[in-house]
Formats: sequence, C-alpha cells, structure tokens
Amino acid sequence: MMKQVIKDEGSRPIKAWTDHIEDSALEQAKNLAKLPFIAANGVALMPDVHAGIGSTVGSVIATRKVVIPAAVGVDIGCGMNAVRTSLTATDLPDSLLAIRNQIERDIPNGTGSHSQSQGLSDNEPLWGRLWNTVRLPGTDGDLEKHAVRADRQLGTLGGGNHFIELCLDESDVVWIMLHSGSRGIGNMIGRHYIELAKREMERWHITVPHQDLAYLPEGSDHFDSYMAAVSWAQDYAMENRRVMMARVIEALARTVKIPFTLMQEAVNCHHNYVERENHFGENLWVTRKGAIRARIGDMGIIPGSMGQRSFIVRGLGNPESYCSCSHGAGRLMSRTAARKAFTVADLEAQTHGVECRKDNAVLDEIPSCYKPIDEVMANQTDLVEVVHTLKAVLCVKGA
Repeated sequence: MMKQVIKDEGSRPIKAWTDHIEDSALEQAKNLAKLPFIAANGVALMPDVHAGIGSTVGSVIATRKVVIPAAVGVDIGCGMNAVRTSLTATDLPDSLLAIRNQIERDIPNGTGSHSQSQGLSDNEPLWGRLWNTVRLPGTDGDLEKHAVRADRQLGTLGGGNHFIELCLDESDVVWIMLHSGSRGIGNMIGRHYIELAKREMERWHITVPHQDLAYLPEGSDHFDSYMAAVSWAQDYAMENRRVMMARVIEALARTVKIPFTLMQEAVNCHHNYVERENHFGENLWVTRKGAIRARIGDMGIIPGSMGQRSFIVRGLGNPESYCSCSHGAGRLMSRTAARKAFTVADLEAQTHGVECRKDNAVLDEIPSCYKPIDEVMANQTDLVEVVHTLKAVLCVKGA
C-alpha cells in the first residue's frame, strides 16, 4: 500500500510505496517534483526505489509536453520475458550444468555479439524505420556501423543485472525467464539525446535542479527525432527478447531431449521506457524508469535477485501509481560496495542449489545487495496480485 506522501512547498507530491527511501534517491525524487511540467498527481516511487543515474530507479514520471532523456536512461526498452513450458522438475536432469553451458554457447552475454548477421534486415518494419526515421549521430557510414552492430547483437543478453533463468513455479512447472534491453544501439541513442538535451538547456538559458533533468519540449529541434529513436529502441528491445527466448527454448530442447510445448507467454514488457498515456483525464508522457505498467489485467514479471524467487503478477490498475508497479527487488548497495562487502564464498552460499556462475565477475549481483523481494511485494498489494511464484534453479549472468 502507499506508505507516504512527501510534499515540499512549490513542488508536486511524491507518492511512495515504501517507508525506506535512501537520502540520495529522495533528493533525486525531490528534484523531479520541482519541475513545472510534472503532472499534478506528482511522482510515484515504487517499493524497489533507489538512486540511479539521471533520475530515481523505481520511479514513474508523468510529464506535460516534455520528455527527459536521462530519466528514460540508456538501457532503453530494458524489460522481461517469461514463458511457461509443459516440463516439470522431474523432466530436468540432476545436473543443470549442460543446459547452462548450451545457453551460454548459443547466446552471447556481456559486451559480446554474434559473429554474423542475425537477420534484422529481414524484419522490414524494424529495419526500415532504423534507416528512414531514426536520426543517429554521425555520417551515413556511422549509421551503417550502428546497423551492423544492432543486427549482430539481436538475441544477446548483455551484462550487469541482465539474466536468463530456468524457474519452477508452485506446481514444479518449468518456466523460462529472461531480462535484457536494447543493447549497444539503445545505449548510444540514450547518451546522444541526453547530451543534446543538456545543450538545449544551455542554449535557452534554462536552469534545472540537476543537469540530468535536461529535457526536450514538444516542438523543439530534437523532440521528434528523439521520440522516433526511443520508440525504435523500445521495439528493438522487445524483438531482442523475443529472439533470445526462442534460442533459449532451442537450447533447452537440445539438452533435455524430452519433447515439450509452451503453455503460456506471461509477458514481454519494458520497464525502462516512455510512452504517451492518459491519466486523470490528461494526455501525458509517462516515463517508467525501473517500473512496469500494471493496468487492470496487465500481466507482468517482478524478478527477485540472482537465483532467488520471482513473481508473475496481474495489474490492479491503481491510478495513484499511474497504473504501475515495481520492476524487481531494487538494489540496496552499489556494485562497488557489494564487492567490498562480500566474497565469492558468500555468493556460493547465497546461490546454493542454483546452477549459476559463482565467481568474482558476478559478485556485484549477489542476492544480499538487493532489497528483500518479499518486503517489496508486501508493499504493493494495491498495485498487483501474484499469479505465480517462481524459484530459480538455473541462472545465466553476463559479466
């Protein structure tokens, strides 16, 4: 349930679904609430809220006739995909190492990409828009390089908190779940327009509470080109997850050698994106930075930390949150702090029973550096209802 409303004089309200907001995250949220184009309902903070780059992660920002590129961020269209299979726990081998090895062979992770074209050019709507409507920095030759990279990164995982998991639900049914975004080209688009927005503030002598809150108004030189680029990156991220899911399914089929079918695709949804929506009778630009849409009946995925429990949820359509909910557990500490606080032995203990990497390269993803997922879920019972509870048995992480 909503835990608190924070309102400073001259600012929009901040509505939070948690009692615990770190000082740095609260400062970021207050800076957002000061902006004159924030919708009257204010800024919504989800129960996984924590400080981010640009603006608060776990925030929902509704703006009038303005977008903030740094609030959308550089992992444009990052999100989740999950499918339920006909397999059960007894169909899996005692050791899942062969399955993990096969997935890691078939799907590049970290900064990796495929060595050959992945057929993006065959997707005419996506490929055509990249060449005809997306304005990327540089010359035509630069655009060709970006296009080649986007093609070869289609169906790749990335690093950081991106993952692929096999999970068991409450009936021991096997699910496949993955988390990824728009890869290198989304990062490039995000950074390019964040800098352009900052230059626009300088050009028009506009002062914002923090430089990362530089914005692009409708009708300005770069607004339309940004919206075309960010829309393309969001669609590319969706396609990236679709292709990757198909390849994980193929990898699983090669290793379990038991025929299976797909029973249900829970959702393929973004949690870092901007979209035009109507709330409180007004058309607004809604930026969800680390939040998913949860209208009445919307299916969503809220993952826990590495190798822990996750949830398939159904939205309840709470208008106060702009029909949104959390996107995960949310970090308790930075990656640097996690590496100082924990050892590989801690990682091994906390991921006991999960087939996954247990080395220094993924130490900053140790479960203890995230908020307790049960607390996060308890704080948003008015935003979503739980449909399935998933427990990871295999986790692929990109370093």
